Amino acid sequence: MLAGGAALAAAFAAGPLAARGGPVGRIGLQLYTVRELFAPDPIGTLEKVAAIGYREVEYGGGGYEAMDHAALRKAMDRLGLTAPSIHVGYDALAGRFDETVAMARTLGADTIVVPWMEEKFRAAAAWRGAVADFNRFAERLKAVNLGFAYHNHDFEFTHRDGDRTLFDVLIAEGDPELLGIELDLFWAVKAGQDPKALIDRLPGRIYAYHVKDMTAEGAMTSVGKGVIDFADVFTLNERAGVKHLYVENDQSPAPYLPDITTSFTTLSRLGA
Repeated sequence: MLAGGAALAAAFAAGPLAARGGPVGRIGLQLYTVRELFAPDPIGTLEKVAAIGYREVEYGGGGYEAMDHAALRKAMDRLGLTAPSIHVGYDALAGRFDETVAMARTLGADTIVVPWMEEKFRAAAAWRGAVADFNRFAERLKAVNLGFAYHNHDFEFTHRDGDRTLFDVLIAEGDPELLGIELDLFWAVKAGQDPKALIDRLPGRIYAYHVKDMTAEGAMTSVGKGVIDFADVFTLNERAGVKHLYVENDQSPAPYLPDITTSFTTLSRLGA
């Protein structure tokens, strides 16, 4: 059954993947994908990720906030890894701003990304208040030479504020000079959106992509095992202004490493 986003995803299936996209830079991994490995063995997991060929990581999940960030940074330096951005919850930015900045600096990040908003923020008035807070967070981060971005799921496109989606509100009321978008391509497609239309609408505002593929039935899978034509999407990289590409699979199957290896291999073939 192809319904909603899955039907749109199928429309992107344009035959074999081909290297039609422009380069983004070094292929990265959102560590939430391997959180079950990372939580008990963070250094060992970084070593395995680097051995696959990843050169960027984005921290998120696995309890990284409470870890020894200096030790993580030392391991990253040894392995040739960098962490351009980290995922930080709304509550942490609202209540533990200085600690969050210190963590970002130790890990070497230049951008802080809010990855998720709880159900209570999805009502129209609460969402508008959250976007106003995003602007304030971004102003404070700019003052200490850090950037700010927001990572979408599907609800931003399916929940509404009158005749606008919550994503419309985010784009209209978020300061375009301060608030970047980490565009999760899977979740956009899942919500029935055309990623290329979103990119065309947001020139220069897309900080990074999150990349995971979608089966014809709408489930997550490794990049190259689904129906999203990433090569076609990547033809708009220059217009997007995208700086980073992070593989992510919220539901990566154990033992995890084969999944992220497949995604890395596919994206390397695309010239991403």
